[in-house]
Amino acid sequence: MNKSFFPDLFSPIQIGSMSVRNRISMPAMHLNYTQDGMVNDRLIEFYCTRARGGAGLIITGPSRVDDAGGSFDMMGLDDDRYIPGLKRLTDALRSEGTSSSIQMYHAGRYIHPFMTGGKEPIAPSPIPSRLFGSETPREMTREDIENVKRSFAGAAARAQAAGFDSVQISASTGYLLCQFLSPVTNQRQDEYGGSFENRVRFPQEVIEAVRQAVGPDFPVLVRVAGSDFVPDSLTNSEVQKVCEVYERAGASALDVTGGWHETRIPQITMNVPRGAFVYLARGIRDRVGIPVIATNRINNPELAEKLLRIGAADMINMARALIADPDLPRKARAGQTDKIRPCIACNQGCFDAVFENISVACLANPRAGRELEFPPIPPKTEQQKKVLVIGGGPGGMEVAATAAERGHSVTLWESRDRLGGQLDLCATPPGRQEFNRLVPYFLSRLSDARVQIELNRQANVPDIRSFSPDVIIVATGGIPIIPPFPGLEKHHVCYAHQVLRGEMWPRGRVVVIGGGATGCETAHWLAEADTIDAETLKFLFVHRAESPEVLLQLAAQSRRPITILEMLPHLGQDISRSTRWTIIESLRRLRIRMKTDTKVKEITDTGVLAERNGREEDFPADSVIIAIGARSNDTIFKELEAQGGYELYRIGDAASPRKVMNAISEGYETAIKI
Repeated sequence: MNKSFFPDLFSPIQIGSMSVRNRISMPAMHLNYTQDGMVNDRLIEFYCTRARGGAGLIITGPSRVDDAGGSFDMMGLDDDRYIPGLKRLTDALRSEGTSSSIQMYHAGRYIHPFMTGGKEPIAPSPIPSRLFGSETPREMTREDIENVKRSFAGAAARAQAAGFDSVQISASTGYLLCQFLSPVTNQRQDEYGGSFENRVRFPQEVIEAVRQAVGPDFPVLVRVAGSDFVPDSLTNSEVQKVCEVYERAGASALDVTGGWHETRIPQITMNVPRGAFVYLARGIRDRVGIPVIATNRINNPELAEKLLRIGAADMINMARALIADPDLPRKARAGQTDKIRPCIACNQGCFDAVFENISVACLANPRAGRELEFPPIPPKTEQQKKVLVIGGGPGGMEVAATAAERGHSVTLWESRDRLGGQLDLCATPPGRQEFNRLVPYFLSRLSDARVQIELNRQANVPDIRSFSPDVIIVATGGIPIIPPFPGLEKHHVCYAHQVLRGEMWPRGRVVVIGGGATGCETAHWLAEADTIDAETLKFLFVHRAESPEVLLQLAAQSRRPITILEMLPHLGQDISRSTRWTIIESLRRLRIRMKTDTKVKEITDTGVLAERNGREEDFPADSVIIAIGARSNDTIFKELEAQGGYELYRIGDAASPRKVMNAISEGYETAIKI
């Protein structure tokens, strides 16, 4: 008998008339693949790849229910002309054995006229959002309220006609239905404002209208904010009461996420502990009799199985995890967890892309969103070549593994005693440990593909000539920039990579020169080292050794004097948009001094002399850390290029210092070429 891996995760579930083959759900996520609202081949192949990988339920969307509540680049559900394309999508998903849903969306005040072709945003009350503070929405009239309810009902009917197995109402993240629930955004004086019963009336009526449109058995899912995480707004205990109303109104299942977009509590970034917000789903599940789906930072089958086993939820949402590896369910069911390409919650290709209005991609998976361009299994080469990869960072590991999987004979030379390049530096700062998950994954692939790995191997032209490769791929990464100002030779000066790798430990007062990602994260790491750890905090709290106020101070504030000097107007300009604000908030909390528009002139025996606001200023320091960026380590490439006679490539930071995502993508694309 075959061993059953993750039995709870791979047990079926019934939601209304919908039979779902397992407990893994892919929630709706804006992809920017549809510029006209129409389903296209790219979108279909993206979702079908996840269906073939074994996902039980795929919730597509979000899709706009009218032209004022959603942007033009979302899937459309506000007109019958979208039905044929949606039917192509549902037919394709059904052929793969996956159940389907589509999220119906109205942003309310969380929309801007430039996203809707000039349509004025509407909301329960004329209160601007923190997302678009300059745009005040128009207070909805009774006619508006009735129109939106009809729009949701009409959208649901179209979804049903298009062959979806269920529909989902978006009532989370601070969108329109949330705005009616919250006293922060709903200050109406009529029957839709004031008391709890009045504030819940509009979302309740939307659910009832959708239920009326699709009939008594068709599943209606509702996505809810488990807690708004906004001052004076709804907490989990209040949302539990809301969900009881939703169940009575006709909801078949509840999909529980975190708070609103404008909350200052991180929810999707790497520093959020895995499954940190599951307690929200569990609190709701204790109060309702319909299935509850848990969401946020659940990206591996081990955690998903545990949550189902302890009764925290009935299903598990995996969005970014299935973007990173569409075959996660299939691999997990087979017990091949070491083969799963990990989501590390970096947001470089997904949420940052949404903010920048470009198509969603993935740091770990260069095929994400490009499934039509690249086949799931790299095509076998017609001519086997002897390939030498110089450098074992993320780009080097990706190109070596993919080239070998295609049938080439691949050898990888790495100058250090381990693979990973600068991933160990990326993973050292607080909340960045998930970068470490990439190396074991690549090691598994390299082993399976039989790549010959030679560590502690420096590359030089004579050795390369002696090795006689057909193809050389230079992935030697970057090296720190040496700044032009005097004082670098002093004993109390070091570089950020030396600190992050534990080769140096700064003493006393610290000045970090450079406020980019490396400088900010190095300062953050040093400051956090001066606080108590989570295990100690729990021990002291449970045993009431100190007051909550003292414990908060011990856990959140550093007493170590640390200053960051940055010559640009803002810190962290090379940090991804969805992550930058969390790091800056942490620096403030830790009381790190941040000085921008500050140009260093000299490192002295007692500190750093800099120019700021047209005046010289001295920043006392016992230790100085240089973190002003990197340049390409491309010496060997240039030597080989001058020699000629090789099929030669350069990828990642060796070509130009950028992000890990660029290195992996270039590694994959290069391997496909050779």
